[in-house]
Amino acid sequence: MFSGIVEELGTVLGVAAHNISVGAHTVLEDTRVSDSISVSGACLTVVRVDAASFTADVMPETLRRTRLGSLAPGDQVNLERAVTPSTRLGGHIVLGHVDDVGRVVSLVSEESATIMTIQASADIIRYVAMKGSVTVDGVSLTVARLDASSFAVSLVPYTCERTTLGKARAGHPVNLEVDVLARYIERLQQSQGQSRGLTWELLQENGFV
Repeated sequence: MFSGIVEELGTVLGVAAHNISVGAHTVLEDTRVSDSISVSGACLTVVRVDAASFTADVMPETLRRTRLGSLAPGDQVNLERAVTPSTRLGGHIVLGHVDDVGRVVSLVSEESATIMTIQASADIIRYVAMKGSVTVDGVSLTVARLDASSFAVSLVPYTCERTTLGKARAGHPVNLEVDVLARYIERLQQSQGQSRGLTWELLQENGFV
């Protein structure tokens, strides 16, 4: 499990058919083989590690669901180690199970912030809520605008400087993971035969508030 707070930018060293090697520093401090690292939002298991890099296996399902297959040596990726019981959960609960790949539509400056609009499939949009959380390339962000085919997030300067989102341009693909709570709520509705949609009463009834 992750929090969506990126620890550092890593550099792709090599991409093979079934694994990826990434150069890093901070996330290697206490990483061992079998540990999990979020690579631009995708949870990968470390199979080799040395003083300056780690290698993780990549399953066919991961390549289908994410943009990792399009990475090349020299590309930068967002890195985060799995949270521990003592870690501050600064973002939201992120599983590192990428749901789909979205595409950056536009970036507009708004005083010190940058508004990034991302096009997403209907399967993703159904789980996105205004002021709710969404993970973009492993970064926990708050939804600022929403319509039938896209959503927008506001990037503060720190996020632009410390993650790959600061270098994104229109047309750029991004890994998306919806808030897992939205999926559980939908499942509760289905199991109870409810079709009234997400309401404050429903959340209270099921112990979310």
